[in-house]
Amino acid sequence: MANTTKLNVIYGDVTLGLSGPGFHYIFAYDRGGLESLVRYGKEWLYRTPMPAFWRATTDNDRGNGFSTKSAAWLGADMFSTCTSVDVAVDGQAIPLPIAPENNKYSDHETADSVTITFTYTTPTVPATTVTVAYTVDGSGQMTVTAHYNGAASLPELPVFGLRFVMPTRATGFDYQGLSGETYPDRQAGGKPGTYHVAGLPVTPYMVPQECGMHMQNDWVKVTRATTQNNADPDHQPFSLTFAQADQPFAFSCLPYTPEELENATHMEELPLARRTVLTIYGATRGVGGIDSWGADVEPQYHVAGDADHEVKFVIAGVE
Repeated sequence: MANTTKLNVIYGDVTLGLSGPGFHYIFAYDRGGLESLVRYGKEWLYRTPMPAFWRATTDNDRGNGFSTKSAAWLGADMFSTCTSVDVAVDGQAIPLPIAPENNKYSDHETADSVTITFTYTTPTVPATTVTVAYTVDGSGQMTVTAHYNGAASLPELPVFGLRFVMPTRATGFDYQGLSGETYPDRQAGGKPGTYHVAGLPVTPYMVPQECGMHMQNDWVKVTRATTQNNADPDHQPFSLTFAQADQPFAFSCLPYTPEELENATHMEELPLARRTVLTIYGATRGVGGIDSWGADVEPQYHVAGDADHEVKFVIAGVE
């Protein structure tokens, strides 16, 4: 049944606000993305979601030189910039509604759906672009499509996806996919099902590195019990679900960014775990390890830099 609830649209000077029963989203043109995602009074964003190109280096990456050959993607993961923003209301593109263009709108504008698309340019040589489009309807459902545009001469990617950093540490997550930690070349032991993971476990390697990948997922639900709002009297657990839109995705849900893992040479050097880092992936490189720690990953598990990659998913709601 089609949604018939109208979406409230707030045309700010440098932001676009979308709201309705139980939700309020803010997209910031100057910050280049979704700045606030509030569901039933709970904020889900600590930072603007950004394209993800890097996973922490593994022993095998170091052994076969992959991390050196593809180091440009670490810079892209940290320093890609938003270079354009496009807005469409009910399927029709409109001029970017920043001041003074936004003055022609009232304070009670509505729509059936709004799509806002951010284009990011990488600092690689050559540069390429990623588009991240958010489509929101009156129910608050948000469909997200992240698309990487391949370019000749770019090195192979570790991963491609979209990273969400949440304000507080999750109490755990549930997902429907393969059991345990899986990678493109490590799926044979995974059994399809629905699973619960308590906390945000990090594999205790002597040297912190990539861990926590889950392949072939229909959905993942992240649950938190704390906020950064001191005035919030409700301390009951609350959740947000990310579901596949057209095909299963991979994800990791950790208390650290890849850069934080990369920067630690021993487990005790990792910072205090205080946030949740959820990354939804459309492409991820295998981990290899065929002859101890040095062989390259088999060809079918590489992620080409000159090919397009995409991930599409739905932020479905809260419990």
